[in-house]
Amino acid sequence: MVAKAHPLRPPSPAVKHKTWLCGGWFYVGRAKRQSQGLNGMIRDTIKSETVTAMKAGDKPRVAALRLIAAKIKDRDIELRTGTAPADDDQLVVDVLQKMAKQRRESITLFEQGGRAELAAVEQAELDVIGEFLPQALSEADTRAAISAIKGELGAASLKDMGRVMAELKARHGTRLDMSKASGWVKEALG
Repeated sequence: MVAKAHPLRPPSPAVKHKTWLCGGWFYVGRAKRQSQGLNGMIRDTIKSETVTAMKAGDKPRVAALRLIAAKIKDRDIELRTGTAPADDDQLVVDVLQKMAKQRRESITLFEQGGRAELAAVEQAELDVIGEFLPQALSEADTRAAISAIKGELGAASLKDMGRVMAELKARHGTRLDMSKASGWVKEALG
């Protein structure tokens, strides 16, 4: 039998994370997390890989995985004020894509500056990030998707580029580098 809280006293510290609702105690955090669909597979894989790397003593990999987890946590905090995404894996992939883009830019700058050791560190982090990203579409597949969308929407000029890009991102956003796809869309409409 669950003891009811006194209406004039706050609940004891042991039950702070619970709330009284419809005649029973409920764990607010867990129910909220499940209702928002935040039990993503990529997030769980990152956690298990972190544990595996820690047991193996692979310090650079542990550091990269912890950095990924921290960025995902930062994104979760940003989204507390807004609407939660329906698909947690989509959120994680967005974070990973941004991190990968930053690493690629850093590698280019470090190589131009003659800092090969820093470029190697960034490349190692990029390799770890890449493990969790979905397989990217090839250039031929991307061009085929662009032409199919162009035909479906009846796009004929550069004025339709926004519509084509929006549809392309909606269908294949997690598997594309949108900066490259933008050039291909412009080429197809031009």
